[in-house]
Amino acid sequence: SSGINAEWPLRPGGVILSVNNSLYLGPLLTNGNDAQKEKWVTPFLDGDHVGCFCLSEPGNGSDAGAASTNATLRDNGQYELNGSKAWITNGYESEAAVVFATTDKSLKHKGISAFVVPKPAQGVSLGKKEDKLGIRGSSTCVINFDNCMIDEANLLGKAGDGFKIAMVSVFIDDETVFSVILHRYLKS
Repeated sequence: SSGINAEWPLRPGGVILSVNNSLYLGPLLTNGNDAQKEKWVTPFLDGDHVGCFCLSEPGNGSDAGAASTNATLRDNGQYELNGSKAWITNGYESEAAVVFATTDKSLKHKGISAFVVPKPAQGVSLGKKEDKLGIRGSSTCVINFDNCMIDEANLLGKAGDGFKIAMVSVFIDDETVFSVILHRYLKS
């Protein structure tokens, strides 16, 4: 681990940047198409904008495969998201979220998909900020999705890739993401 990475959590805002760099940018860099990277990665590289990662749900504990938040593809080419995500770091600060939702319940964990959801957005609401014992440099809250309509273009990867994307994402560290960002932008 680099000195920069080791020091981030000790500085105000370090947790905000760490979640943005690994849990938000990581899935987009590894699974996003070029248009998604341009829209949802590029503005989030300089620290002026941050994202969040919405996987955990109230009542599901650590079982990421039991997502009760659902996304239904409507005839208009949009997904309708309904459900709640809990313990979301950067909930208040973020301007976009990587959200995991069930698109086909019959497939269990293989029926979970990942989406990029802008914030604020109609149908997205934030719960109260949690009163935490530590790590007060970032907010933690519930994010609710009530008939939140998002474009099909916001699907990250393919339908059903969400569980795999989530599991890989929680193991990506800041250095890996920084390396991908640096490589990508040095080439251009």
